[in-house]
Amino acid sequence: MDLLAQARIKGVQSEFVDALGKLRVTAPEALKSILDALPEKRVYRFVSGPVVVRALGNPRTELASVGAAPLQWKITGNGNMIGQGETHEPVIAWPAGLPLGYHRLTLTDAAGATEEVPMIVAPERAFGGEFDRGWLLAVQLYSVRSDRNWGIGDFTDLAGLVRLAKQLGADGVGLNPLHVLFDDHPADCSPYSPNSRLFLNPLYIDVEAIPEYSADLIPDAARTAARLREGDRVPYADMAALKWLGLRAAFDSFVKSATGVRRNQFDAFRADRGPLLSRFACFEVLRHRFNVPWWEWPVEWQQPDDAKCAELRNGPDKHKIEFVEFVQWTADSQLRAAKELSAELGMRVGLYLDVAVGVQSNGFDAWNEQTSISRHLAVGAPPDVLNTVGQDWGLAGFNAGGLEAQSFVPFANMLAASMRHAGAIRLDHVLGLKRLYLVPRGFKPDNGAYVQMPLEALLAAVVCESVTHKCIVIGEDLGTVPEGFRETMQDFGIWSYLVMMFERDDAGHFRNVDHYRPNALVTLNTHDLCTYAGWRSFSDLKMKRSLGLDPGENEQARWDALGALDEILRQNGIKANDLYSVLGFLSRTPSRLLAVSLEDLLGVIDQPNIPGTIDEHPNWRQRLPVALDQIAAKIDLAALKAATRERSLVGGR
Repeated sequence: MDLLAQARIKGVQSEFVDALGKLRVTAPEALKSILDALPEKRVYRFVSGPVVVRALGNPRTELASVGAAPLQWKITGNGNMIGQGETHEPVIAWPAGLPLGYHRLTLTDAAGATEEVPMIVAPERAFGGEFDRGWLLAVQLYSVRSDRNWGIGDFTDLAGLVRLAKQLGADGVGLNPLHVLFDDHPADCSPYSPNSRLFLNPLYIDVEAIPEYSADLIPDAARTAARLREGDRVPYADMAALKWLGLRAAFDSFVKSATGVRRNQFDAFRADRGPLLSRFACFEVLRHRFNVPWWEWPVEWQQPDDAKCAELRNGPDKHKIEFVEFVQWTADSQLRAAKELSAELGMRVGLYLDVAVGVQSNGFDAWNEQTSISRHLAVGAPPDVLNTVGQDWGLAGFNAGGLEAQSFVPFANMLAASMRHAGAIRLDHVLGLKRLYLVPRGFKPDNGAYVQMPLEALLAAVVCESVTHKCIVIGEDLGTVPEGFRETMQDFGIWSYLVMMFERDDAGHFRNVDHYRPNALVTLNTHDLCTYAGWRSFSDLKMKRSLGLDPGENEQARWDALGALDEILRQNGIKANDLYSVLGFLSRTPSRLLAVSLEDLLGVIDQPNIPGTIDEHPNWRQRLPVALDQIAAKIDLAALKAATRERSLVGGR
């Protein structure tokens, strides 16, 4: 079979027109690398692809063929028969009451031709929240200062942020991704480049809040922590060294002296997280043992094997494996406590968590899901006006064939882990549910190709997990969006993500409040954009030029934008143009959630992250200018409450 025929079967689009209007044709050698890295993808005879049944009304599935009639169908799940029947027509009318979830559908015609198809039975729409309009306080958790943390914002600080948000009138706290990174590379701190999206970053644990920890276990900890709290940047290497020392001391104490209640809680957590937690713990122990990427490990460990993991657990590494599980239990417990606090305070969202678009190829998820995640392909973006050579984000993503073979369970597990303690999540680069731009390893980013994804099935999985966990889902749908994509997303109940800085017409005018969709989160900016103070002071333009980056606009364009902002505010009867005036404008939009950056409220000039830089700018390292207990005094509380009153007073407030 030639390359183009293979590409059609695997959904690889080898030719496309980029944002510059140039026809891009993937080189044959790059196309071959992409095809070789993707698993086989079934070509179905009776259906066009994975079957999605939305459990409302009288669901039906149109068939591509019935073969030799009648066509018999049988649904199984977890080894159990769920339903069966037959049809003589090119359609199946599904019976009422099919259980929600991820199943396998077997289709067999009268001549004996048969095929098995993944099937998802989902609610009609994702969970939509139980409120009209509200707002969230958006924070980079690592940046929080306090007089007690160990040099990085932690989950106890998060509880303080929840109380602060309640005081300010917000319905929750939005956070940077909390995914686990690599503990032996603490300086690689981008939350968007995770080891795994299934587990939490232990550096956010408050060690002193662990019941088995006591100050005498590390006599110098208090003095060292005080030193680590100094300065404007998180000292990741030194902070991590102290924190891991404390975590190991707490675990040793747990092993020796934990109460029966605590041990039972630990065992219940391990049972609840099941084989995934056990595999992750084994992976971490093996990663430290071999100290090379997993594909260079001894052959017997290059694939996850539960039987071999069980042997490892019962061998000399038993203590190390249990330590990894203990750390994850501790992180999960402390994050859950913050979620429960938000519920006690009556906050209608609680925690709003961000989900990265992919994972590091040498991390746990890529090892554990080698069929559905290919380490040889990196998610990126084709050339555009700002990146004329394209982008390679260095992250491995899911693929269609592997997910279909596993009935989309790996994707569902990732969603469930993200929603576990969240009232809302944001899916970074949600366009990847329709198609991903993939760059093969060893090739430049302008030699990638678009690969189609099973959009309807992935959205159905999102809906299933959203309803199960009562979690709102927001899709980061910025950039060039395929026609009809947003409408499909909205039909499944997935919200849009609207950034005011981008919401302008072709003439540069800011769009008015009636432009904003109701089922959306609206925000002034993002962590990848300049803060409001930085934007008004032109500081971002100066900073990017000093780093050798094209800021994308000149001073005159910025003056024009400032004038356009004044104009839209005046049209809405807002005479000033300070931050609270802009928040007052955004509060009037029909969008049901508004995210307000804590950096903006504190007048911070520099942005958390500048895309296109690594060490040139202190990305993901900058601390807030004041400590947590001083933030309320630094904010004009009356102005903030006036700006957000249309949201804070909704629902009987």
